[in-house]
Amino acid sequence: MNVTHLYCSSCGKKHEARKLINLCECGKPLMVAYDLERAARTLTRESLAGRVASLWRYREVLPLDDERNLLSLGEGMTPLLKADRLGAALGFSNLFIKDEGVNPTGSFKARGMSVAISMAKELGVKKLAVPSAGNAAGALAAYAAKAGLPAFIFMPNDTPRANIVECRQTGAHVTLIDGLITDCGKIVADRKQAEGWFDVSTLKEPYRVEGKKTMGYELAEQFAWDLPDVILYPTGGGTGLIGMWKAFDEMEQMGWIGSHRPRMITVQAEGCAPIVKAFAAGANAGADVPDAHTVAAGLRVPKAVGDFIMLDILRKSGGTAVSVTDDELIAAVGEIGSAEGIFAAPEGAACLPALKHLLSRGEISNTDRVVLFNTGCGLKYLEAFAD
Repeated sequence: MNVTHLYCSSCGKKHEARKLINLCECGKPLMVAYDLERAARTLTRESLAGRVASLWRYREVLPLDDERNLLSLGEGMTPLLKADRLGAALGFSNLFIKDEGVNPTGSFKARGMSVAISMAKELGVKKLAVPSAGNAAGALAAYAAKAGLPAFIFMPNDTPRANIVECRQTGAHVTLIDGLITDCGKIVADRKQAEGWFDVSTLKEPYRVEGKKTMGYELAEQFAWDLPDVILYPTGGGTGLIGMWKAFDEMEQMGWIGSHRPRMITVQAEGCAPIVKAFAAGANAGADVPDAHTVAAGLRVPKAVGDFIMLDILRKSGGTAVSVTDDELIAAVGEIGSAEGIFAAPEGAACLPALKHLLSRGEISNTDRVVLFNTGCGLKYLEAFAD
């Protein structure tokens, strides 16, 4: 619609917009550029009133050209909930939870796959493939089914059973392997050319991040265009964090918000914390974690292709990166649930102990407006909880 080109997030090289592509020649992720002046002629803050209550309300800053290829299950416009009881226990008067667990397929991954698979359909893809720790697979399977396209999914053996069942019941071809998501990714990379698959791995195509960025647009809209002070985000591949930062820049260019940005906080599990370690070391990329382990499957990403982008965002925003133990994040599921009635995924619950650590260290003030992102529904992780 208003797309002008694709550009490399590392070397800056421009690429043709209407061409099926994965990474730049330099091996780094590609991003979508828009004619924001043109988009702003019809997409205004006032024009949002009465628009569809899904991420597609921001249609002018999404890449799809032909409405006939739009695949939606009602994703986006998730609630921003004031966490009064949880906040009071911590001394906060402005603590919020953005609950992505109410999305189709039970996680924020639906946002990215809605846009990515719509674009895959528009650009003539015949087969789709993805490595996944769970929720991305479920989302791909659902939107591939909606598109009438075959999906080939590779997941670790210890992926939560709900994700495996979900993929099979929505028609995907599921292969479980003895290894990590990075091992699954290698299988897809090695076989995709021979099999005719298009790889929709995290940040290895340009459009999943476009769906995820709508979380940033929604936050701004839900906060009446005054962004919060702090965002805590559970980070595996990091597409949501990267997408929101892109959304903030786009909104500023369209005149919707000013230059103020939230402090962005990456939250990871101690058993797989490459971004936390890289941030502390002052590095520009995360080292691989060969023995990655955590019950929060979505955080078990030992090497993220967009690690350098995340680290740059954390530093530019004045944010940081925090790791928590599995015991802490599982306990936090119950704490959030009993206080606010939200059955959070372990990944989202990890934001609560991270907040406590930052508060105790004086890195967050209880006068800050803070948003915790719950990225999924706890019902998908039943085996993680004791009877």
